Amino acid sequence: MENNLLITYLLLIPLVGSVLLLSLPKEKESSIRIFGLIVSLAAFILSLLLYFRFDPTNAGFQFTQKFIWVEKLNVSYFVGIDGLSLVLVLLTTLLTPLTLLSSWKGIQKNVKEFTFFMLMLEVGMLGVFVSLDLFLFYIFWEAMLIPMYFIIGIWGGPKRIYASVKFFIYTMFGSLLMLVAIIWLAVYASGPLGVFSTNLLDLYQVGPTIAKQIQFWMFAAFAFSFAIKVPLFPLHTWLPDAHVEAPTAGSVILAGVLLKMGTYGLIRFCLPLFPQAAIAFAPYISVLAVIGIIYGALVAMVQKDMKKLVAYSSVSHLGFVVLGIFAMTQQSMQGAIIQMVNHGLSTGALFLLVGIVYERTHSREIADYGGIAKVVPLFSVAFMIASLSSIGLPGLNGFIGEFLILIGSFKSGVLNSWWFTAFAASGVIFAAVYMLWLYQRVVFGEYHSTPKLEHLTDLNAREIIVLIPIFIFIVWIGIYPGTFLKLTDAVSASIIHQVTTASSSILIK
Repeated sequence: MENNLLITYLLLIPLVGSVLLLSLPKEKESSIRIFGLIVSLAAFILSLLLYFRFDPTNAGFQFTQKFIWVEKLNVSYFVGIDGLSLVLVLLTTLLTPLTLLSSWKGIQKNVKEFTFFMLMLEVGMLGVFVSLDLFLFYIFWEAMLIPMYFIIGIWGGPKRIYASVKFFIYTMFGSLLMLVAIIWLAVYASGPLGVFSTNLLDLYQVGPTIAKQIQFWMFAAFAFSFAIKVPLFPLHTWLPDAHVEAPTAGSVILAGVLLKMGTYGLIRFCLPLFPQAAIAFAPYISVLAVIGIIYGALVAMVQKDMKKLVAYSSVSHLGFVVLGIFAMTQQSMQGAIIQMVNHGLSTGALFLLVGIVYERTHSREIADYGGIAKVVPLFSVAFMIASLSSIGLPGLNGFIGEFLILIGSFKSGVLNSWWFTAFAASGVIFAAVYMLWLYQRVVFGEYHSTPKLEHLTDLNAREIIVLIPIFIFIVWIGIYPGTFLKLTDAVSASIIHQVTTASSSILIK
């Protein structure tokens, strides 16, 4: 029974920690920071316990716990994890303490409130990844919006109010469509099941039997909500504003974890619940994904702001993930899941590094830099590793995900065309152009000491401690991806089997 409580404990640690944090005196900022860091580290340690007790050969959900929450609606507190959930839970619990540590000097006002919102944000993100009841999932999905809204709106840049409101409205609009679809699906399920149900495992049995026309509408409502969160072209316009205005910690969590909630939703809900609709829509969504890959890269090339460049690179990289999901082969799905983690690590590292120089110079303009390798050699090396990871250099993590996605989409019977792979592959070349160009302009060339750069100093011990865990995983996944791919092998095969079996009548052989 103790095993089945592990996920509940994982949710309670940051939740109870954030409540206890409120009792600390506001003036004791150092104590507040240390307490927040300890709480987030405790959650990470517990997530490692889940990892070591997890059986990767089991495609089903593990560590499940269930009890009736709203009896009249048959809504349960039902949580559990599979390989897909586990890798994203580990990513969340790894990045949260690192972002808290990274903001030690960057966040100077309202430290207590900032730490409180970061811990509450962790609760919401973890809840999304472990919920096996659609109503519970929706509660966590919406709850996560509130702390991120305040993190951008209070501690962000000059246009923070505009960015936070835009982020909130976009996500809220998509969420309401998803709520309608959840209710519709639960009501529809009450026929075959004999009871109104939001239990995901029950709905997995009912969803594929729904008439194709109704599936299309339900799929569209879910997919639209998740596409906004990804964000999929052309629903991406909130992302650059949110990234640029958010504080460094907010940008890292936004890129590292929040965007993955959209791709997670596509895999967890859209494919197995509405397989016929998923296969019918796959070519069209894949076209948008490929447009996003190329468009995001081309727009990144012309950015003058480092943070905005990294933000647009996310649109491009997440396009690869969406393409991998809707190619619906074992390789592409494995690639999509590992690329979700890879993007969280490489883009998280890039945002941390941009934040580090911004704290010193108060400038993100590429034109203000040049030749800084002479002044900050450690920073330059770290920036190079993160850039090469983002490009997808063989031997680093980004290569594994992109390679599997391109191979899987080339062999896809659902997409049934090599054009998707050909155009997507061009995104890899464009990524090399904008990242290497950024690196060359910032790090190399002739150094000119300007008032903005006079306070530029190299990485300190705290910043090195923040970056080292990320770089360890960047190299680890690049050299030996099997450690992580074996976690998701069974679940990706299971999802592909669910979709192809339920939709065998329309699957292109």
